[in-house]
Amino acid sequence: MEKKKKRMAIIASKGTLDMAYPPLILASTAAAMDAEVAIFFTLYGVDIVNKKKNHSLKVAPIANPAMPSPVPFPNILGILPGMTSLATVMMNGMIKKINWPSIPELLNLCTEAGVRMIACTPTLEMTGVSKDDLVEGVEVAGAAEFLDFAFDADISLFV
Repeated sequence: MEKKKKRMAIIASKGTLDMAYPPLILASTAAAMDAEVAIFFTLYGVDIVNKKKNHSLKVAPIANPAMPSPVPFPNILGILPGMTSLATVMMNGMIKKINWPSIPELLNLCTEAGVRMIACTPTLEMTGVSKDDLVEGVEVAGAAEFLDFAFDADISLFV
């Protein structure tokens, strides 16, 4: 008797650099472990699969007090001009130092591993993003399509 594959459903609603890694790493790892995986990209999470934006995602230092820095500074300094750029440069440096793949590279890994990536139709309509703006292989569908997959998921994550 064939063992049923595990199924993981992930919702990605944030499009910052630091929030793009968790859904992609979890999805590609689960797929490599032979699980069926789907990621539903909604709201700002659509930036992760937008090929015009995903190579230059930013890190917001505001409301991110856990973000490490070489010189600890109060969270309030995050409102100063240039702090988002500084935080993004720092995060990219940390990513490069540990040799993590870029977001476009992780998206390719997910595609190769068979991860189903779904961009939210209402979000695309609201933001004016077209199917042509998305990474190849990303489906465009609404919540019902994703939920049809997620209802049978063994693991559901909102990241």
